[in-house]
Amino acid sequence: MERELIIKKCKSCGAIIKVINDCNCKDCGIKCCGKTMEKIIPNSVDASFEKHVPSIEINGDKIKVVVNHVMEDEHYIEWICIVTNEKECIKYFKPGEIAETEFKYVAGSKIYAYCNKHDLWMKEIN
Repeated sequence: MERELIIKKCKSCGAIIKVINDCNCKDCGIKCCGKTMEKIIPNSVDASFEKHVPSIEINGDKIKVVVNHVMEDEHYIEWICIVTNEKECIKYFKPGEIAETEFKYVAGSKIYAYCNKHDLWMKEIN
């Protein structure tokens, strides 16, 4: 897959942005709170007690995505996103909901999940 999801986070206030086209200039970048925002590199291996890596089930032209994670006020999956070469689709969640959604299956896509405490997680789809 050619496209990538670029997410940046302010380490001071926690603001998060999605970058459409990132700047590659030296000593340049998107700033928040007077500091350059840092790119979040997605994790893909879940070694912690909490579960973050999305699990998938392909059924025909649909893909069911579940993140088996607590959904408490202080700790939850904020969103799940699928990224293909043509588009991105995102589903947002609130505490108390189940982090589960369904997208159109596209081979070669990537599924991302964002935890409000442990940042970005990713799974590649064959």
